[in-house]
Amino acid sequence: MLIKVLKGKLHRGTVTDSKLHYPGSVGIDADLYEAAGMVPYENVLIADLNNGNRLETYVVPAERGSGQINILGAAARLINQGDLVIIMAFGWCTSEEAQGFKPKVVVLGEDNAVLSKPKA
Repeated sequence: MLIKVLKGKLHRGTVTDSKLHYPGSVGIDADLYEAAGMVPYENVLIADLNNGNRLETYVVPAERGSGQINILGAAARLINQGDLVIIMAFGWCTSEEAQGFKPKVVVLGEDNAVLSKPKA
């Protein structure tokens, strides 16, 4: 049997922009999503620490090194610029594989600077 486990997350990111009239997704600085083991167009769950909203969307690349986390499309009605968010990606594995698995957790600080990330 396969189980769904946390693969990687960006913890306490600050939303840098929120654009309603966009096809939908979350634009994330490529350096940030790569550090958390995410890839473009991967499904993610976003939890907003300011208001408790949670939603699913997918990652699109934002400018590398920019620190951007942009909420795009309908999600802009639920998550606002300046909100703190947790962005989580999940994967499937067997219970045996999950025993030794460690998710890539990237903790962000001011201006979405990386405070800590997994060792390579």
